[in-house]
Amino acid sequence: MEQLAPEGDTRLSLAEQTYARISEKIIDGHYPPGHRLREREISEDLAVSRIPIREALPQLEADGFIAIFPRRGAVVRAFTLNDVGELFDVRLNLEVFAARKAAEHVANGGSSTRLAELMAAAENATAASDYPAITEFNSAIHAEIIAMSGNSLLETTMRPVLGRLRRLFALTSERDPQAQYREHIALCEAIHAGKPDLAAALAYSHIELGREPSLAELAKVLPADS
Repeated sequence: MEQLAPEGDTRLSLAEQTYARISEKIIDGHYPPGHRLREREISEDLAVSRIPIREALPQLEADGFIAIFPRRGAVVRAFTLNDVGELFDVRLNLEVFAARKAAEHVANGGSSTRLAELMAAAENATAASDYPAITEFNSAIHAEIIAMSGNSLLETTMRPVLGRLRRLFALTSERDPQAQYREHIALCEAIHAGKPDLAAALAYSHIELGREPSLAELAKVLPADS
């Protein structure tokens, strides 16, 4: 029954693959806000036993995808405008720091090959107007910059932020992807060049430029607060 690997990374544990599949179903709306996640339903959807599901649920809660209640069990958490505003505030501090550290990593001889590969994939997705792929690769770019920082505490701190970021990108994937790609290019070029101050400034600009249009677009579809 445990056969998630074809749609996941075979290097990941079954619980990690299950986490990834459930989070994707939340992001794409298959499990909408307020939906109760019953183990039997998920087991049938994903063709896995209940054990990796039970292992995945606490991390899904930690990353902001679900809430777990004593008698109701796991319920998909609503994403609100307040959540989005808080997300941008946190990103302005932690992602700017990550960009600076990533550029320092390159300046000290570290590799940025994976970041270049992700940018190439994002370019192809943007050219094809493949919005799910745009969401995937834009999220991966931000995650890679954080990984390049070399700061394990930052990576741990940013994990729930990245979960929320994936939801944000999925909801706003059609918001001028060409402009977002150009901003990513400038940021990544600064990191590739090993320029910490420039990378930090461009990360700040990229995040702040996205705040107002994202909030304006999401005000049409998201509640103000839960």
